[in-house]
Amino acid sequence: MTGHQYDPITESLLAMPFVVACFIYLVCVFISNRRFKKWSVLRTLCWSTGCICALFSLYGPIVHWAHVDFKGHMVAHLLLGMLAPLLMVLAAPITLLLRTLPVTNARILAKWLKIKPIHFMMNPIVASLINMGGLWLLYNTELFMLMHHNSVIYMIIHVHIFLAGYVFTASMLQIDPSPQRTSYLFRSITLIVALAAHGILAKVIYVFPPKGVDRILAEKGAMLMYYGGDLIDAVIIFILCYQWYRHSRPRGVDSVGSTMNEGNSIKVMNQ
Repeated sequence: MTGHQYDPITESLLAMPFVVACFIYLVCVFISNRRFKKWSVLRTLCWSTGCICALFSLYGPIVHWAHVDFKGHMVAHLLLGMLAPLLMVLAAPITLLLRTLPVTNARILAKWLKIKPIHFMMNPIVASLINMGGLWLLYNTELFMLMHHNSVIYMIIHVHIFLAGYVFTASMLQIDPSPQRTSYLFRSITLIVALAAHGILAKVIYVFPPKGVDRILAEKGAMLMYYGGDLIDAVIIFILCYQWYRHSRPRGVDSVGSTMNEGNSIKVMNQ
């Protein structure tokens, strides 16, 4: 591995937003429960666990490990770029926020969600290109080595890994309300291609390690990326197929995405 030194200030700056996000979500749950029926405990647990996964990947022992061992880096990658986004998407934060905000403010948020840049990024193909393209660029250019020598680049890349992972997962599962939704078939095909790109990248890393990474460590890290990624991908596939199945049933209700219809969130989105 490269000679990046542990920087507690950088790690703290990256970790703090997740502490704040967890606190805000819990406050929103408290406010929502006073106005509407009780918010799902499972969704609250998903958000809290997702924030914890992100924190573990950005601050603490895993970060120290990631700085000296490519396997540790891949553990952090799986937590920050795949598991945390999945759990936080399942928590339906936009739905909760729309339930919590006053109607006027909720309508303002809904209008912002309809702007073209967000529509563009939430397209499954675009989200896949941002997510997978960023990873291919990171591991097949000088970026990986630069990241370990420049704190600004380090922060930018980690912010991108999380946000790209979140947008990708959200575009595939579409649990939160959206004024424009893509078909299950379209999302499924895009997901298959994206997961193939992720698997191929792991194999490329196995054969051609990033600059500055020992070949043995690269092989172990690539295997972790390949098989660990498959486990998380399997959950996404299961949820998407379950949503599709529930959607196709006569008079069925998509229980996975049921909170899309809770409260006034759908009404707000349609106004």
